[in-house]
Amino acid sequence: MIILTNARLLDADHQADDGRYSIVVDGDRITEVAKGAISKPGAEVIDVGGRTVMPGLVDCHAHVIASVANLGINARLPNTFAVLRAVPILAGMLRRGFTTVRDAGGADYALVRAIEEGVITGPRLFIAGKALSQTGGHGDMRGPGENFDQCLCCPSLGQICDGVTEVRRAVRDEVRKGATHIKLMVSGGIASPTDRINSTQYSAEEIRAAVDEAEAANIYCMGHAYTARAIRRALECGVRSIEHGNLLDEETAKLFVQKDAYVVPTLVILFTMAKEGPQHGLLPHVIAKVPEVFEAGTRALEICSRSGVKIVFGTDLLGTMHDRQSEEFLIRAEIQKPIDIIRSATSIAAELFQMSGEIGVVAEGARADLLVIDGDPTQNLQLLQGQGKFIKAIMKDGKFFKNEFA
Repeated sequence: MIILTNARLLDADHQADDGRYSIVVDGDRITEVAKGAISKPGAEVIDVGGRTVMPGLVDCHAHVIASVANLGINARLPNTFAVLRAVPILAGMLRRGFTTVRDAGGADYALVRAIEEGVITGPRLFIAGKALSQTGGHGDMRGPGENFDQCLCCPSLGQICDGVTEVRRAVRDEVRKGATHIKLMVSGGIASPTDRINSTQYSAEEIRAAVDEAEAANIYCMGHAYTARAIRRALECGVRSIEHGNLLDEETAKLFVQKDAYVVPTLVILFTMAKEGPQHGLLPHVIAKVPEVFEAGTRALEICSRSGVKIVFGTDLLGTMHDRQSEEFLIRAEIQKPIDIIRSATSIAAELFQMSGEIGVVAEGARADLLVIDGDPTQNLQLLQGQGKFIKAIMKDGKFFKNEFA
């Protein structure tokens, strides 16, 4: 049993609370949160000195297996090599305070189990397995003159399946392999070599089939989409979260609210691609697509924020860009208040995962995912920068992965 005492709390229920609290952790759970001091026989007491204690952060759009920004090259890496390169990526995420990560394509059950069993260090990992793509879609990494088959055993982020029958089979297979959600490519993208940003992908029948199969397994679908047209089709078919959404409009924002759906903007990847694309190994045809969606990203965030859309934190970083993860907070701060960005990476993320009360909150019964911050991030988002240097302690499932009070 561990008691963190003399703590200032920061979560959805404690946004401007300057009281001093004690948090009791027993095993992997928070068992008590109360003002003032708490005494428990045999407990280890840690006085955090009035510092902020907040829930561990959640990144709802990551690709932990993407150690190379050129996804065509990444897909050709030897599988074991790709997994080994994911190990420092995962450790870095936890070091930055991200105790939960939703992978948006590529990671598999082996990584989940390795983290759970302590073989490697990393955040709690929720996986889609391979993202589903139509032929020539955003998950098809074959160039115009290439005709090889994409092997499911290789570290590609997606798989190709066409038609309702193939889509149903693919969803069922990803569920069998441990998927906690299903990723659908429903529009064109940047990293793919042959599609256009403004294309729609998958028929409505194929999207509905995927949603039906996911719901049958009590999970949900996330959809890669940029344009308003592609987003509307996905939402009407029952997709729960839209990834990116840069080219949405006011009417589409209203549909998000109507459908009780979520948007996961990923601005830092576009910011980094636009400024540093060549040095990260991105090809000219990829960099050429960035301007179409880059400047629209902050405008879409402003529309969603004003319209009451549920906005969730995500980054979508690839290759050598992974260490820019926390910069998403600063980019969003041009539009959103710091507390709203923090909520997007804690309580709203938990709601998307249907895990409210489990993660993203400092409360009795929640998982003991806690950060001790040397200051107040709602007043200074720089405290979440610096690769975790302002985080004095990081706890996941009741275990310290960093503890400067020891």
